[in-house]
Amino acid sequence: MVKTKEGGFDSHQQEKDIREMDNEEMMTRDRKSINGKLGLSSSSEVGSSPRRGLEHCTTAPVETRRNPLIADHEVMLSRSMTEKTPKHDLLLDRLSEDEKQQLIADLVRIQNDGTVEVDLERSASVASELLEFQSFDESTASENLIREAKTSIPRLQIVILVVGTRGDIQPFLAIAKRLQEYGHRVRVATHSNFSTFVKSAGADFYPLGGDPRVLAGYMVRNKGLIPSGPAEISIQRKQLKDIIDSLLPACTAPDLETGVPFRAQTIIANPPAYGHTHVAEALGVPLHIFFTMPWTPTYAFPHPLARVPQSAGYWLSYIVVDLLIWWGIRGIINDFRKNKLKLAPIAYFSMYRGSISHLPTGYMWSPHVVPKPSDWGPLVDVVGYCFLNLGSKYIPQEDFVQWIRKGSPPIYFGFGSMPLEDPKRTTDVILDALQETGQRGIIDRGWGNLGNLEEVPDNVFLLEECPHDWLFPQCSAVVSFNISYCYRKVRK
Repeated sequence: MVKTKEGGFDSHQQEKDIREMDNEEMMTRDRKSINGKLGLSSSSEVGSSPRRGLEHCTTAPVETRRNPLIADHEVMLSRSMTEKTPKHDLLLDRLSEDEKQQLIADLVRIQNDGTVEVDLERSASVASELLEFQSFDESTASENLIREAKTSIPRLQIVILVVGTRGDIQPFLAIAKRLQEYGHRVRVATHSNFSTFVKSAGADFYPLGGDPRVLAGYMVRNKGLIPSGPAEISIQRKQLKDIIDSLLPACTAPDLETGVPFRAQTIIANPPAYGHTHVAEALGVPLHIFFTMPWTPTYAFPHPLARVPQSAGYWLSYIVVDLLIWWGIRGIINDFRKNKLKLAPIAYFSMYRGSISHLPTGYMWSPHVVPKPSDWGPLVDVVGYCFLNLGSKYIPQEDFVQWIRKGSPPIYFGFGSMPLEDPKRTTDVILDALQETGQRGIIDRGWGNLGNLEEVPDNVFLLEECPHDWLFPQCSAVVSFNISYCYRKVRK
């Protein structure tokens, strides 16, 4: 039995220790095998990353306890009944930093545009060694336990940590509204640019660091994970540091306007809010991930930030992206853990520290568009789209209504919050296409500065902002950047 700080015994910790001891002999043999394929000696330094403190991330509220970062009589969380350490996580946890760098060097090719390509042909033996540890087994017992865990949920103080553009924020506001209907107090913590938008949805707002315009511009200039130059590195690191440093007050600080105290009892976050797992660890509260893009390893399709020429490498692409992101932010994360959260730094990368594969995760797209992959376990689900239905209360300007009515249904052109490298050229292409086809067009200016015209043709209307669920039914076609929510609104 493992003795706790309170003087009792933690049977769950004992069960985990026994499970890891049972795997020790097998993992030692497997590590020697992969070391041999990497050309490393068996005496190479191997890092080990203890997982203590993260058990609560997949839990349900059961009783109260004391916590230095949470007010007394807050909800305590028991360890998840569905937690199971994937074998590939155990293997990667036992590789040293040098071994992981060698693994990346063997599997990854950096393209000229900064994108990452995972090429199995470069080191097929290493890839097969890792892939053989990934199990497709679904745990029937875990699913039964989930169904049987009928714990009443009290009214909670919930914080939603969201990093991104308006399109990233909007689905979380729909979640916030539904949680409020169930009686929970919900704080949405995101960039200051969206303060008015969040408050208009009826949720509490708290500012996160980082400027979404800068972040979006970085994505346009850098097509992949690798920055195009030294200047880009410093810009991105400052943005990430500002975001990460703001996470703890977002979960614990009083409301900035009313002064009403707030202590998060559970956290909802999207993956780019790097640091979410560490804040959850420090506060001892559960964490649930939601996202509009796949971030959980699967054999069904590759990571959205990686190119994978062989389908057998799809699952590995998620591991590669996690490692690359970790190496870029580990210094910031460890400073955050030590100075803000009063936690020990992480000596080596652990999948439990850097990925979301062990966390309950909901993906916000329709399972009819992309079904849930068969290798995603019971902690991961495809929950469908989350809409605010802003069009139901939208009152358009009269001149816009008259313009729509006086001609054929127009074509919509818009790229939302994504900046454009050459907005003038893009605008000229749109105008030429409308002229040649005899169509009318709505140009949504967005953050890309489209439609910066001295004279606006009669067949064009420049739009600043309009709910898509009201606008798209008025249009004959939609031209936008590739996002599933636009697709769904067109279908509606």
